[in-house]
Formats: sequence, C-alpha cells, structure tokens
Amino acid sequence: MSLYLGLDSSTQSLSAMVIDTATRAIVFEASVNFSEAFPEYGTQSGTLRSDDPAVVHAPPLMWVEALEAVLLQVKDGVDVSQIKAVSGSGQQHGSVYLKSFPELDASQSLKSQLAGCFSRETSPIWMDSSTSKQCEEIREALGGMQATTEATGSNTFERFTGPQIRKFYQEEPEAYAETKHIALVSSFMASLLTGKPVGIDPGDGAGMNLMDIQAKQWHASALEATAEDLGSKLPPLSPSHTVAGNIASYFVEKYGFDPGCKSIVWTGDNPSSVIGLGLVAPGMTAISLGTSDTLFGSMGKCATDPNGEGHVFGSPAGDYMTLICFKNGSLAREAILNQYGLGWEGFSKSLDETPAGNHGALMLPWFEPEIVPHVLTPGVHRQNLDESDAAANCRAVVEAQMMSMKLHSEWMGEAPTKIFVTGGASANEQILQVMADVFDCPVHRFESTNSAALGAALRAAHAAGAGEWSDLIHGFTDPVAGSEILPKHEHAAIYRDKVKAYQVFEQAMR
Repeated sequence: MSLYLGLDSSTQSLSAMVIDTATRAIVFEASVNFSEAFPEYGTQSGTLRSDDPAVVHAPPLMWVEALEAVLLQVKDGVDVSQIKAVSGSGQQHGSVYLKSFPELDASQSLKSQLAGCFSRETSPIWMDSSTSKQCEEIREALGGMQATTEATGSNTFERFTGPQIRKFYQEEPEAYAETKHIALVSSFMASLLTGKPVGIDPGDGAGMNLMDIQAKQWHASALEATAEDLGSKLPPLSPSHTVAGNIASYFVEKYGFDPGCKSIVWTGDNPSSVIGLGLVAPGMTAISLGTSDTLFGSMGKCATDPNGEGHVFGSPAGDYMTLICFKNGSLAREAILNQYGLGWEGFSKSLDETPAGNHGALMLPWFEPEIVPHVLTPGVHRQNLDESDAAANCRAVVEAQMMSMKLHSEWMGEAPTKIFVTGGASANEQILQVMADVFDCPVHRFESTNSAALGAALRAAHAAGAGEWSDLIHGFTDPVAGSEILPKHEHAAIYRDKVKAYQVFEQAMR
C-alpha cells in the first residue's frame, strides 16, 4: 500500500482523507463537526459570535481537540503505520497567537498541553470584517490600492491576516508583546503534527497582505506597516512541498504512525482545492457554480488585478493561482427562476429556446451587493431586454454571469484552455454550453466532494516523492466520463463582440 493522509481544517469541521496512490483510490474518509462534537466551546457552525456582528472568532483549542478526535477515526479505519506522509489545509486568513509551543508528551492530551500556550484565547477567522481602519492604514502605507495589490497579490481586505494582526497590536499591545509565534490555521495544525513551529507556504501566506507575491518572501514594508517586530514573530515562508520533519513522536506512540512518516507543510483550503481539482498547469481553470460562483485559475507567471478585486496566491503546484468570487451566483439564477415561476426544467428549456447572444439583450443581475465587480448598491439592470420575456431573462442572467467571469479574469493574461466545473448548477448542460461558448474552450464536469482534503493528500504524496503532478492526479481528479461540452465556434464569435458591449454597460451602471 502507498497511503497518504490529507486533513482539512475548515470553518465548521476537520476532515480526513486517506488515499492509496498504488490503486488510485480514496480508501478512507472521516470528519468531526466542531459544534456538534465540542458544544462546550459555545460555537455556532464552528464560530464564536459577539454583540458586534463584524467580529467573528473561533477557539483554537477546539481545533486541537478535533485533531485528536479525527485521528482516532483514522486509526480505526486504516492501518496508520502504512501512512507515508501527511499534509493538510486550513481555512484561509485565520490566525493563532502563541506565547510558547510545548514539547509534546504522549501521556497527556494535546488539549492539556496547549491550554496555557495562547497569548490570545480566540482566533479571528475569515468571516471577521472588523478591520476596515487597519486595511486603510496598511493600504495607505504601501502606496494605495494598486501598489498594495502589485506588492502582495491582493488589495487589503478585512478578513486578511495582516489587518487582523494590526488590530490586535493596536488594541491589545501587552498580549501582542508576549506573543512569540503567530501562525495561520494551516501552519498551527502542521506544527502540532510536527511537534514544533513550522513554516507558512506561499499559497496561504499570500492571504495575509504580508508576502511579496513575486519573491514569495515576507514583504519588509508590509511587515513594518502592520505591527512592530512582526518579522520575529512569523515563521519562515516555506515551499508547499517542504518536509517539515517526521511526524512527532506523540502521534507515533498514541496513534501508531510509523516514525518515518513525513509531516508536510500545510496550505490554505483554496490552494489545496486547486490541487484537489487537478489544476496543476497554467491555463487550467475551475469554476464552482454555488450560491456564489468562484473562478480558480492556474498561472505560469504572476499577474495581479489592477482593479484590486481578484486575489493571487502561490500555487502548491509551484506557480501561481487566482481566486475570483462573484457573489450573485445561484442566488441570481434562482431569483430569476422564481420570478417567472419556472422549475429547473423550464429554465433549461428557456436556454434551449433562445439564441446565443440573446438578440443583444443584456442584464446586470446584482440581486445582492456584488464582490466582483465591486458594487455596494444592489439592483437588476436591463438593456434591450423586456422584463416580461421569461425565456430571454433566463438566458440573460446566465450570459451575464459567464461574460462577467471572462471579463474579470482577463487580467490573468492566460485564457483558459480547459474548464473544470463543479457545484450544483454544473448538472445543467445548457448553462455549461453557454460557459463553453463564452470562454471558447471545452468544459468538463467534475464531481468534487472534498477537494481541499484530497488536495492535501495529493500534496503529501508529491512532497514524499510519490510522483510528478501529472501522474499523481490521474484517477483522482478525472472529470466525469462523457461530460465534456465543446464550444460552438459560431457562438463564440458572437460572444467575443457581446463581451465588449457588456463591459460598457457594466461600467455605466457601477
């Protein structure tokens, strides 16, 4: 057997996946829901809420307990001694603050050994939006939005770790002063497995507004703009394939891991999902059609969004990846479906009955404030589109979403060569045909259950020398057989012109 363990510490749960690279199979999966398993922490869906809705934290000690709980399930499910390497992913942007890191003793629980080690008992996570002031201060210090984006890969965002650290430094200076180690969720969990503080990889480090996106090293000016003496509190940045060491003896003695099992640096959940979706070469793109639509793309060379709306992270495959989130995804599709009293069958029929280009009709389906483009005031805007025409409005919302994705990803400089699509709406062939036509490239449906954990397991295998990326992903990230949808090139020509008209309309209404 060639077993590798991937872990994913998400917002609500800690999941485990064991793969066998010899048989190309997922041999075991387990998950621990934080709020259900540990109600004593008082979390809601894994989060701690306060009177201020902008403040959202989580207790890191809960994650420690969850690691023990999920490893017990792994021990019961597979021969743990056969696991050659372990890696993982963590919810991006969350930060952990430690006064010290203990020498792990297998005669005691992890919880009892970590309980007194935190200089900050709770961790701000990606849902926290309380740092607008700090975002503005860091952005101004770095020379504005475009300069910040070019330097760190993203504009400053409230959920990013740098602004969160700055807020802690400003509001709790004594606790900040006694902090020796600042970790991300990913590097904290990897440190537990290794038995010592380990580095942050460029995939997760890029989500901090602290990393030089080109050099993949800490950005001196960003550190200085964030907090005093910050560089001494952060671990080094380490490539995603870094072997942090052998797994700590604690896990050998308590769970039966082989002493030679390698502990690999972790990454963020989004970079890990890029691997779990098989996006290991430039030009490979995945689109998740969920409540919000998300575009993940792989880039050979680093390019940043001049509008500061998209994000660039280091890719665990070695190059770069982008993440662009469009809030009005299924939210908008379902709003149109409900407005006209259609089921999905009727929605699909409407797409079949209307022509590519929709006779020039345009819609901006901003039912909620939009992330990309940045639109604070919601509203549905129509041009050359009769609101009473149900079929035309169905096509208009889908065309708008696909043209927006194409338009707002062009800054990457690499047109997609192949798109893997997942999420609930990926079952709709008519929607995927519009996607293929607008992007003028093949679309493949991908059934993803836990791409972050799968990506973590594949990363463990890659770092341990089990094979090159192109070989490792085979059998694990293959698209659904027979799901390929090819573009109709006569339609692609129509959309090349229509994207320009959409851009003019969008700019006029923002």
